[in-house]
Parts: sequence; structure tokens; C-alpha cells
Amino acid sequence: MSSLPATLTVDLGALARNYHTLEALTGRPVNPVVKADGYGLGAIAVAKRLMAEGARTFFVARAAEGVILRDALGAEPTIYVLDGGHGENVGLIRAANLRPVLNQPVQFENWLSSGGGACGLQIDTAMNRLGYRVENAPEPFAGLELVMTHLACADEPSNPLNRQQRDTFDAVSQKYPGVTRSFANSGGCFLGEDFGFDVVRPGICLYGGGPEGKPHEKIAPVATLTAQVMQVRDVPVGETVGYSQGFKVETPVTVATCGAGYADGVLRSYSPKGQVWINGGLRPIIGRVSMDVLAVDVTGLDVKAGDSVEIFGANRNIDEAATAAGTISYELLTSITPRVPRLYVG
Repeated sequence: MSSLPATLTVDLGALARNYHTLEALTGRPVNPVVKADGYGLGAIAVAKRLMAEGARTFFVARAAEGVILRDALGAEPTIYVLDGGHGENVGLIRAANLRPVLNQPVQFENWLSSGGGACGLQIDTAMNRLGYRVENAPEPFAGLELVMTHLACADEPSNPLNRQQRDTFDAVSQKYPGVTRSFANSGGCFLGEDFGFDVVRPGICLYGGGPEGKPHEKIAPVATLTAQVMQVRDVPVGETVGYSQGFKVETPVTVATCGAGYADGVLRSYSPKGQVWINGGLRPIIGRVSMDVLAVDVTGLDVKAGDSVEIFGANRNIDEAATAAGTISYELLTSITPRVPRLYVG
């Protein structure tokens, strides 16, 4: 018997509300990050709705992502490629009228030698990931439209590195008068007015994740991952459930086998602390999550095949689900493979 389909329902109305919440909170234009296929929710659908709400600048990670988005959105929006482009990607960026965010001298040289034009520049102010070190920041040059950096600890509001990065960026960005400055990611939007600079570029908070990796009252759930109960059975004392006898039955238990597993975004690490919402309450995942199914203890509940199970959503917050799995909401969303249909509402 094949598993019944898991479904990812995307509430575009909630996405729009989060967009306007961040806009009001910061008092700045919101430039959405839609990399990794819109954090797994579908970049085209997400970006089209955000354009309808007023967004005109987007960020992706890879040139190929930008090409897809340009084909879908047309010529109007500005699309920045965060990794800056490498080798032949420069041609893709130029052909699709994208803007590379230049991170190192070789990218700078390749872009200028290919004809230059509108682009961004990333300055590394503490992350030691992408971007020029502050002391090596290039002199102003033609075509520079954006200067940015990235917060390393925005999900820790009390971390002094946030203020240190803010002040470092403020100082180095003065080297580029008239150039748009972008500093705050999702967490940065909540750090205070002086962290906003000219534009903000949130990602996870648009999609329902909290700025500190936990639920936040101002951020509405956007994604709901559901599955269906495939089978219900009573398991007696002494037997086990799942691979490697992952759960030993010590008191009689009723088990619902549900049609969601690794390829549906349910990580193996959900067991043994994971829970799902079913028939009005949270119930534990038992045994090991399998590739296509998981087992839930529904003892005492009236559950039957075909009932819906919410893995995360309005009743099971995605940040709480991620914590139970020992990870973060980003990984949960981006691990949902294309076999899971996306249903857009709102």
C-alpha cells in the first residue's frame, strides 16, 4: 500500500500580513529573501504575492534561482544574487538582468571585465562567511547600488556582537555615500530602529518562523504540513514499533501509521521527542520515523484511516516542532521535497 499524500498548505494571506508587520515594525522597505525556493514554500507563488503587496526587490542565493524568478516575475523587480556569481554564472546573471552581490576581489574583477553595471557589495562585519573584510573594502565604483552585511547573532538580542556589527557597518558604509544600505535580516528587524538602515531583508519571519527560533506573537504561521492516517492498530505489551525496535510497548497502545516521512520533510530526529496535532490534541511520535511513514500514539482517541495529522502549522508551531527535532524552522521547511504538493490559500 502506498502512503497517502502529505500536503503543504501555504497561507499567502498570512505571508502578506507578516510582510506588512515587518514593514510597520521597522519603518523601512522590506526586500524579501526568497532563496531555496522561497524557503521551501514555492518562490514564484511567494514572490508574486509579495509583489502584489508592494515588494520590488528580492534576494536569492544562486544565479539559477534568479533566472527562474525573472522568468516568472518579468522585468520589473530588482533581483540580487547573494553568492555573487562564479565563472559562467556571470553570463546567466547578466542575461537575466540580475544583480550580483560581490563578495570577493575575483567576483569584482569578473563583473567589471564582463561589462559591469548595477550590483551589490557585501562587507563581512563578523560572520566570516561571505563578503570583503572591512579593511579590504573596495573604493566606490560605478554601478554600486547596494552595500550589505549579515548579522551573526540576530536571534540572540542581548548578544553584544549585534551592536558591534551595527556600528562597524555604519562606519564602513559611509564610504559609499548615496548607496542603499541593507543590514537587518529577520531577527535584525526586531533589534531596534537604528538597526534598520535603508532597507531590511527578512527571510524566515515572512514564512512564519520567529525571530529568536521560537514563536512570536507578531509573526503569523504561514506553512501547514499535514499527512493522513493510513492505518490504526492496537499493539500489545511486549511488542515493538518501528525499525530497530525503536519503541517497546510497556502498556497497551493504539498506533496510527501516518503517511509522512523523510521525503515529506519529517526528519529522523523527530523521534523520540516529536509530536503531531491530531483530533484536537498533541500526541507523541513513537518509534523511528521511516522514509515514508511515521507512527503516532493515539491511545484513547477516536482515530481512523483518512484522518488528518498536522505535523506543524497553526496548532503545532513550526519553531516548537523544530526544537523537538533538534533543529531550526529553516531546515524543516527546506527539507520538504517536491513530491509534497503545495496548496496555496488566502
